[in-house]
Amino acid sequence: MKTRHALIASVAFCALATPAFAQDATAPDADTVPAAETEIVITAVARGQNVLDSSVSVSAIGGEDLVDLAPRSSAELIRQIPGIRSESSGGEGNANIAVRGLPVASGGAKFLQLQEDGLPILEFGDITFGNADIFLRTDNNIARVEAVRGGSASTFASNSPGGVINFISKTGEQEGGSIGLTSGLNYREYRLDFDYGGRLDADTTFHVGGFGHIGDGPRDVGYDGARGGQIKANITRKFDTGYVRLYAKYLNDHSVGYLPNPVRVTGTDANPSYSSIANFSINTASLHSRYFEPITTLNQNNQVQTFNIDEGMHPKVAALGFEAEFEVGGFTVTNRFRYSDISGAFVSPFPASVTGAQAAADAIGGANAQLFYASGPNAGQRVTSPSTLGGNGLVANIVTFNTRLNSLDNLTNDLRATRDFDVGGGKATLTAGFYYATQEIDTAWLWTSHLMSVQGNGEAVLLDVRNAAGVAQTQNGTVGYSASFFGNCCRRAYDLDYTTKAPFASLGLKFGGLSLDGSIRWDFSDARGRTFGDGAVTTRDINGNGSINPSETLVSVLPTTGAALVDYGTDYVSYSFGANYLITDALSVFGRYSRGGRANADRILFNANNVNPATGALLNAAVAVDFVKQAEIGVKYRANGVSFYATVFDARTEEENYEATTQTVFSRSYKASGVELEAGYRTGPFSLSAGATYTDASISRDNISPANVGNTPRRQADWIYQATASYDAKQFGLGVSAVGTSDSYAQDGNQLVLPGFTVVNAFVNFRPLERITLSLNANNLFDTIGLTEAEEGSIPANGIVRARSINGRTVSASVRFDF
Repeated sequence: MKTRHALIASVAFCALATPAFAQDATAPDADTVPAAETEIVITAVARGQNVLDSSVSVSAIGGEDLVDLAPRSSAELIRQIPGIRSESSGGEGNANIAVRGLPVASGGAKFLQLQEDGLPILEFGDITFGNADIFLRTDNNIARVEAVRGGSASTFASNSPGGVINFISKTGEQEGGSIGLTSGLNYREYRLDFDYGGRLDADTTFHVGGFGHIGDGPRDVGYDGARGGQIKANITRKFDTGYVRLYAKYLNDHSVGYLPNPVRVTGTDANPSYSSIANFSINTASLHSRYFEPITTLNQNNQVQTFNIDEGMHPKVAALGFEAEFEVGGFTVTNRFRYSDISGAFVSPFPASVTGAQAAADAIGGANAQLFYASGPNAGQRVTSPSTLGGNGLVANIVTFNTRLNSLDNLTNDLRATRDFDVGGGKATLTAGFYYATQEIDTAWLWTSHLMSVQGNGEAVLLDVRNAAGVAQTQNGTVGYSASFFGNCCRRAYDLDYTTKAPFASLGLKFGGLSLDGSIRWDFSDARGRTFGDGAVTTRDINGNGSINPSETLVSVLPTTGAALVDYGTDYVSYSFGANYLITDALSVFGRYSRGGRANADRILFNANNVNPATGALLNAAVAVDFVKQAEIGVKYRANGVSFYATVFDARTEEENYEATTQTVFSRSYKASGVELEAGYRTGPFSLSAGATYTDASISRDNISPANVGNTPRRQADWIYQATASYDAKQFGLGVSAVGTSDSYAQDGNQLVLPGFTVVNAFVNFRPLERITLSLNANNLFDTIGLTEAEEGSIPANGIVRARSINGRTVSASVRFDF
């Protein structure tokens, strides 16, 4: 086993190209070179470049550190990266991710692009119910993860002005592999990981790996909410002047999508105290249950169909691609291509409100309404004591987000040519390229409404309501075959195609210790397609028994005619220029200014003010693209095992958006300034790294709610921070990491505070024999409540807030065989 390296290695570089695989024809392979010790950075550069000669920051996590960290999701891994705010409370996907004060007005990673091997997972990181991280899994295929923050990410990747996080695969340069078995000790999940790589001959390498798992997942839901797996493979053939690589990925997985859960709040908005309600832990419970699985509704063709809530977040991905690089006429020509066939579903219960059981029954069935168990061991029996139902007397008015992801297929190609040449006593690097991508968004929202108890351990049950005369008002726990708790909104379908074309170029100059660079990108975007909805509400005999239950008078249908058209195009220019001066071999200073754009996609539709439904043309051209302007200056030091990086930044951001859960439209501008600090120390088997980011952010313009101007954007903390210490000897290793945030506001009105928190993770490794490693990993060791979002902007009268918390303490044990 190699000596363990620092969990987070902070490096900085000039981002002159899109991140690629760990291996290219001229640079070392990440299979063999740990991120913390990489002197020459190969990701996002036209040529390998020394860390201290560059003018943009990137942080890296090595593949071995991923094994030690044992993240329960990609978002848990991402939150370890300095400068990145990752709300890792959604499960295996559905995380909200931002960087350096850029906002998360709705969900996903709008201004930040997630990539695998240098190409985006999805062209847009915030597709409604299709966030990019849903289609991403961490496993032993990963050589390292690199994160670019700000800078020229906007000019060498489309729709990513905030930065790029790239998951880089192993390529088999180091022969060998591993098989790992992991079991949750205080939660039910079993997982098998494997990978193997090596040489087929002197010029050909390969790597293959994947995982499979089954169980509840980190929270007890009472069924196999986590099941499925992934396999990835690549093969590389080297030639005298370059290489060709083919790669493939197949992912078919299920995981629970955690949405807000009820939590009790006392005190005041400014000084609240959050605690779990009786029989429902905010850290370990979920409104998912073994007694709430079948969901009957009308499908996209308005035919009765039964779905199952255990489908959860269900990504299905079949991807094929290639990467080639050759020297042609003095130029290094690189092309990366990938086609991804993507589909699946997002199914999860969302609490539209949480209230007392009798009050909820009366709201549906009138005064003195009666409650009955609709599922579970007491199905059909009357609830004799609503005030003690579920051990807390509470019920949730559920809107089930049953969203069919029919197609998120995308095709991406990135072609570029780079050449170095001498100029005026210095060196110059010229890069020019062309990017082409298509992204389909074909989805249908088939939402329904239900009434259920609030209980943990997968024990929550559906409830039926009868009026005082004993006449049924609901049907098998279904209140309406529509989003009746949302005013019967949101029966929608859309089939959209987005095309992006972008020529780009960069020029880098180096004269002694001075490095200068500039880059420009011109994005052309076209949007075509149709949208249907919001659908009408009608009456229909769903169960076919010949009579109409009141719930069957609340049936949403999708229109089959009269589609609203989408047919518009837009173009915009992004640019970035920076300078770096190497003061000594160990110390440099840099500065950069950038402007980047993000083309908006599905979230600006279903708004009569944005798109003309008859022609598909934009009614307001300003909503098509949001711009981000960023300035940064910094200092970098690295010598004798010590590294230190400090960056002062200022960002100005535009935002046009829509949030599905609250049906809220956003039209705003933001400003944010702050400082980002990173440091590391390494000596022998011991390593220490730390990072902290201070952000002063505010809403500078709000066309919808002007009263918000001057307020801090919701969930934006002043401080986020990380620290990791590890020690690895020959036979054992151990480490601890801490990730934290200061207080933030739940909503833009700046009333209810979400308390800051610190999460501590730890691991211990023991190697009784060569090539055998036993590990014990604890995430959230002290079972901290860490609230990442809340639906309410102030404490309601009943003291129940709907919020998402990070998972509570999860402890896993694993054995790994290396060969």
